[in-house]
Amino acid sequence: MKGTLVNAAAVIIGSGLGLALKQGIPEKYRNTLVQGMSLAVGVIGLQMALKTQNILIVIMGIAVGAIIGETLNIDGGLNKIGAWLSAKLSSAGAEGPNSIGRGFVTASLVYCIGAMAVVGSIQDGLTGDTSILYAKSLLDGIISIVFTSSMGIGVAFSSLSILIYQGLITVLAGFFSAILSDRVVTELTATGGILIVGVSILMLELKNIKLANLLPAIPAAAAIAYFWPT
Repeated sequence: MKGTLVNAAAVIIGSGLGLALKQGIPEKYRNTLVQGMSLAVGVIGLQMALKTQNILIVIMGIAVGAIIGETLNIDGGLNKIGAWLSAKLSSAGAEGPNSIGRGFVTASLVYCIGAMAVVGSIQDGLTGDTSILYAKSLLDGIISIVFTSSMGIGVAFSSLSILIYQGLITVLAGFFSAILSDRVVTELTATGGILIVGVSILMLELKNIKLANLLPAIPAAAAIAYFWPT
């Protein structure tokens, strides 16, 4: 769980810096930082995707995962939850006792709902590779500076959400690592890498992709690889 611990620590540190910069971060610096991080995220995704030994498994996994995700409408469900929480919190106002809750919920949604959190935690649990979560830590740390400067100390408490959510995924992935072959892990990793490339595209605002609806592609690719004839 080293990657998750670093991720949580990055949010806490970033929140501390945000409190010291309560006037906010100039938009030009924020945009350039995020763009630089998004390019780095894209390279990480490409490195993972190119590890595939059978691109057919990856393609089939994405196709099956997309069908499952669209049927369940995961992206729509998450957007509704986010909109509902935002409406509840904004109606209560950003100041007063609810301000901490607003920062906590908003930051938790941003940090935990996404392909990097899922894929990075799985990768950490299966292989001990923390590169994705380290990249996510840097990105989340920068975002927490911006969030805390405008929403307050509640953002720092979202580190607890990261510990619980990503930690649980990491532990579960570690449990299944004993029964998964190297081939399954390789194709699962490659499929996750493609989703990470999608994260980069979203961050650069090049295309709107329903990445949440593609998350089922990861277990789908693992299942296909498991039963694929050798």
